[in-house]
Amino acid sequence: MLRGVRGATTVTANQCEEIFERVAELLAAIVRENAMNTEDIGAVIFSSTPDLNAAFPAAGARKLGWTQVPLFGTQEIECPEALPLCIRVLILWNTDTCQQDIKHIYLHDAMVLRQDITA
Repeated sequence: MLRGVRGATTVTANQCEEIFERVAELLAAIVRENAMNTEDIGAVIFSSTPDLNAAFPAAGARKLGWTQVPLFGTQEIECPEALPLCIRVLILWNTDTCQQDIKHIYLHDAMVLRQDITA
């Protein structure tokens, strides 16, 4: 069964190292909270807001060792109401986990995107 796992985080500045750190933090939390094995990941799609161009979020995943996982990055549309400095992720995961048991992770200022599932 293929499932989607969502997540998002924000950075405080358009800086390469912080982008990589926040991507690593987000992916680690998603993997930990869902007991995920990277061997079971079909693909990962990253998006970032137009104000982030210092680094590709997918490069942060590569630094984590995700070298066999297909990664793709795209840019969000420029929207006046959008959360700035935001990186989003959609992980396509092969799992028998029921959809209602999947834990979607939103960190830092991105918690406002899904207040219904963040504490």
